[in-house]
Amino acid sequence: LIVVLAVIDGLQEELRSRILGVAAHVLVTGPEGAPLAQWPERIGALRAAPGVAGAAPYVEGQALLSAHGNVQGVMLRGIAPEQEATVSDVGRHMIAGELQSLQPGGFGLVLGYEVARALEVQAGDRVLVISPQGIVTPAGIVPRVKNFTVQGVFSAGMPEYDAGLALIDLGDAQRFLRLGDRVSGVRLRLEDLFDAPRLAAGLNAQAAGRWQARDWTRTHETFFRALQIEKAATFIMLSLIVAVAAFNVVSMLVMAVNEKRADIAILRTMGATPRSIQAIFIIQGAILGLVGTVLGDAAGMLIATHLDVIVPAIERALGTAILPADLYYVTMVPAQLRLPDVGLITGLSVVLCLLATLYPSWQAARTRPVEALRYG
Repeated sequence: LIVVLAVIDGLQEELRSRILGVAAHVLVTGPEGAPLAQWPERIGALRAAPGVAGAAPYVEGQALLSAHGNVQGVMLRGIAPEQEATVSDVGRHMIAGELQSLQPGGFGLVLGYEVARALEVQAGDRVLVISPQGIVTPAGIVPRVKNFTVQGVFSAGMPEYDAGLALIDLGDAQRFLRLGDRVSGVRLRLEDLFDAPRLAAGLNAQAAGRWQARDWTRTHETFFRALQIEKAATFIMLSLIVAVAAFNVVSMLVMAVNEKRADIAILRTMGATPRSIQAIFIIQGAILGLVGTVLGDAAGMLIATHLDVIVPAIERALGTAILPADLYYVTMVPAQLRLPDVGLITGLSVVLCLLATLYPSWQAARTRPVEALRYG
């Protein structure tokens, strides 16, 4: 139970770091997601807010990319390259080119790895960007089309971004999406990502209808809630295994009571009370449960903290990968041992073992000395 929960926590932390390495901790947009006006003043105030590590404007809209006869739908995001490093880790995930190559008026494009592969393009190739927001002409509505040059490719390790995100310069995005001086919003990175709900609530309280703030627990609510449900379900299922193990304590004590009926009877005739007889078996079961729990804790924590050595050794022995890169987001088995989880598991195990002693000890206390001596 300790090892499995440590792996789930490690997986959750790994996925969270990957998602929030590209996504923002907090998004500040106009009311109901409308474009944000007067954003230079707002971004200055946000950067000065306590707990904010970085703030950067962005422009976002859907688009189609076309190259070499291939078409791919993406989320087109305009960024300020010099400010983007303060709110995301995209620059660290570049596998070709640099994020700083996006220059105003250059109409450059940085693609996710899967997007570039689907379009069969690389740095230096031309890509046709088509906006669904068309231009009204006498012949009807015509989509806006612009040629962009691929300046780089990134791989964040998450299909959500690698297969669906394209980055361009902020000014180019404003012109292409016809936003003027407005932006879609401001992206914030916090010193403590778990402080995001509190900060977003504080910003919304000050908004007075001028903007709205959403933190990462809302923008990715479904995904992280699914991980929490998975952890809770796993904990419940594995706790049943602990409960089954506690029945071994019941059976062992019942057998001990049956074998010691004559000894119990002698103790009773010497003046032992039913309560003292019951206490003997409760203490016996408690010691058994405590010793087993301590040994289990030690083994669980030892394995959980050395999975980075154990798993590769198993992979070498079996000659195969436990988490193949072509099937899973994460290719290693991450583990994050949390003391509250260990404490909860330890407490649950001890309580179950104590509960398991109640029936056998009660049975021992009900032993009648005369019958036990006569038939024992």
